[in-house]
Amino acid sequence: MPARSPRVFLSAGEPSGDLHGGPVVRELRTLLPGIAIDALGGKGIAAAGATIRYPMERYSAFGLVEVLGSIPAHLRLLRTLTNEFRAGVYDLALLIDYPGFNVRVAEAAHRHGVRVLYYVAPQLWAWRPGRARRLAGAVDRLAAVLPFEPAFFARHGIRAEYVGHPLLDRPPLPARRAACDALGIGPDERVLGLFPGSRVQETSRLWGPFREAALRLLRDGRCDRVVVAGTPTGSYPGAEPFLLHRGAPERVFAASSAALAKSGTTTLEAALADLPMVVAYRVHPLTSVMARWLITVPWISLVNLVADAGVVDELTQGAVTPDRLVESVAPLLDPDHQKTRTQREGLRLVRDRLNGGGAAGRVAAMAAELLG
Repeated sequence: MPARSPRVFLSAGEPSGDLHGGPVVRELRTLLPGIAIDALGGKGIAAAGATIRYPMERYSAFGLVEVLGSIPAHLRLLRTLTNEFRAGVYDLALLIDYPGFNVRVAEAAHRHGVRVLYYVAPQLWAWRPGRARRLAGAVDRLAAVLPFEPAFFARHGIRAEYVGHPLLDRPPLPARRAACDALGIGPDERVLGLFPGSRVQETSRLWGPFREAALRLLRDGRCDRVVVAGTPTGSYPGAEPFLLHRGAPERVFAASSAALAKSGTTTLEAALADLPMVVAYRVHPLTSVMARWLITVPWISLVNLVADAGVVDELTQGAVTPDRLVESVAPLLDPDHQKTRTQREGLRLVRDRLNGGGAAGRVAAMAAELLG
């Protein structure tokens, strides 16, 4: 009897994981045309050819407190997957980010002899380095997307490889003139870009201070236009004086002179666009209290972590006020200001350290190797 085609379970429980997972699915299907890929994921992974058994919208949550309400659904899914791993349904678990759930999936798969490849490493270096020992006992290979991660995981017995950041594989941004033309902005206008996030929890906490700071900068003549990088369904009350762009954010990155940005991958996107920024981070107060006990790194933004220096201003929790935002971002709207020039030097260092694309192809090759 011929051997059956390999079968993979891919777990990506958030929009960013879905975005990164789609290219990996395409590369895997090219390497192994007969492969079957079932997934917890979204539209990106589905469009690439995977079968979505569990739509990620049912499980996504943000923040330690907000996650509590999604625990029962995650536990039911984990039990289902554990039974399938035990029954030999899958040959490989390909897990993308989403560590609160995916580390447990990794442990269940490993316990029943299923190979495990983790893509976009859990940020254990930021929270609890000691937990790397737990991960070491559950994964076969780890595909890291930040250049400092392999050395950290190697110290904890995990075979990790820097595959490049998936942002580097996106099409290049449009030229500023083309982006401004598309948005109806004059080429000489000073443009403040607002990136309040895609999750409801992010937007609800950042939009108010972002909006007030932008209104002050407009009123005082510190900028000429404000463009909001919105989502198709996001709510932005009081945005009437601004240009609300609900499409892909690339045009906003390209057209902006400076930005107010939520913490996360957005900061790396801005760095790749050479866009000076101020980074803001606000979560539930209880989440913040717990985070102060857990965080072990000096910065919250990926830009500063990659540079290993304070390249961009970071404002958190109670410091995310209109006054502080205006004070931090106003100088960056002037391309000749020393703060702008200094930050751009730091952003260049970040781009140099992220150098190299092809992440999806490398991850697919690692998966094929594990599948034999």
